[in-house]
Amino acid sequence: MASYTLTVNGQSRTVEADSDTPLLWVLRDELNMVGTKYGCGIGQCGACTVHLEGAAVRSCQLPVSSLSGKSITTIEGLSEAGDHPVQVAWKEIDVPQCGYCQAGQIMTASAFLDSNPNPNQEEIRQAMHGNICRCASYNRIERAVAVAATKTS
Repeated sequence: MASYTLTVNGQSRTVEADSDTPLLWVLRDELNMVGTKYGCGIGQCGACTVHLEGAAVRSCQLPVSSLSGKSITTIEGLSEAGDHPVQVAWKEIDVPQCGYCQAGQIMTASAFLDSNPNPNQEEIRQAMHGNICRCASYNRIERAVAVAATKTS
């Protein structure tokens, strides 16, 4: 095992892990940050989405050895008070059913809106396409992203 220093939610954190350990497991098992969920383990569902240097990425596919010096934001770091515009819109629209995928959905939506603050319906649909919701709350998710866009612009 090697020692790695990561910047997670603005704080420097040192962890010991095998070089190929996915960030997902470092976050959950070493740093006790369990908001990021395990979904499929192959980068297809989006439940494990975090921000890496502001971009939405699948943490199950990122080896810890590749992350030194890079800024990582998890759902816990998006907003201490839970008042990020995307989180507020999620509450207003009452998006979640089971809620399992929602952290990943929110992280994808917030990174998308950072790069495209005034999206149209098709752009929202395309941006959120890679995140799977087993409850099929896609219409509410898309509506919440549109509402969040009005709160960020």
